[in-house]
Amino acid sequence: MTPSAQAELVEALPTSLPPELSLSKPPATFHPDWLVPQWPAKHIGAVMTTRRGGFGAPPFDSMNLRAAVGDDPAAVAQNQARLAQATGAQPVYLNQVHGTTVARLTQADTSPSAPILTADASVTTEPGIACTVQVADCLPVLFAAPNGRAVGAAHAGWRGLAAGVLEATLREICEAAHCRPSEVQAWLGACIGPQHFEVGADVLKAFGAMPLEALNPPRFIPRAPGKWLANLPLLARDRLRAAGVTQISGGRWCTVAEPSRFFSYRRDRVTGRMAAAIWIDNSFDHSAAR
Repeated sequence: MTPSAQAELVEALPTSLPPELSLSKPPATFHPDWLVPQWPAKHIGAVMTTRRGGFGAPPFDSMNLRAAVGDDPAAVAQNQARLAQATGAQPVYLNQVHGTTVARLTQADTSPSAPILTADASVTTEPGIACTVQVADCLPVLFAAPNGRAVGAAHAGWRGLAAGVLEATLREICEAAHCRPSEVQAWLGACIGPQHFEVGADVLKAFGAMPLEALNPPRFIPRAPGKWLANLPLLARDRLRAAGVTQISGGRWCTVAEPSRFFSYRRDRVTGRMAAAIWIDNSFDHSAAR
């Protein structure tokens, strides 16, 4: 199948919501290339960085936010400080392992001496804490409960997605905010796109591909013997809808296809990590929302 034919099978997504439903303009402290959800979420901030706007040198140029990938630690520290300053919140980074553990964050987790939590998602009800996941092809998903009562971020590679990391995060959000899944908004960030995500039979099996084959557009397109192209954003949307989420946006950027904009581990191997973060505004009176 040609790339143009594959592209026709990608779910059409709106580029923006009507003005009355959109967020205000991104803060001036955000780099203009960063991704900001256009959703009617009140009392929260949210952003996904790109590779632009930081201090790193190639191949980590320039906004790499993860240490231990070979980048200069000083540059990573500057980039992490840049993100904290831009958001006005304290990002809490996780030790991500492609699992389904969800960490409930409090102010104690923002301390420089706090241990790094091993989890692939986080949720908080406290203002000023940025639930943050790092990615370079995996799908970041941000969650917002109504009226800023809780927010969350999930790291969804195919393993975590198939194992239920989105459903686990949603359960934590709903429990924390005392709300229903249909009241939660979900935003999908940039990830490896359906024209580049080649997978084997193990991935099809993990998602139960037989029932999905009847869907249009298909979630898996045959490419070669024993190989398929997988549509990660659509698979995530399937999981979210099945869990009761009806307000879903984003998921239309491919990390592999835009080397000047996004880090991609599958494309480059030695590369940086971007971050998707969501937080409750510091100025928000959380008690008044209940």
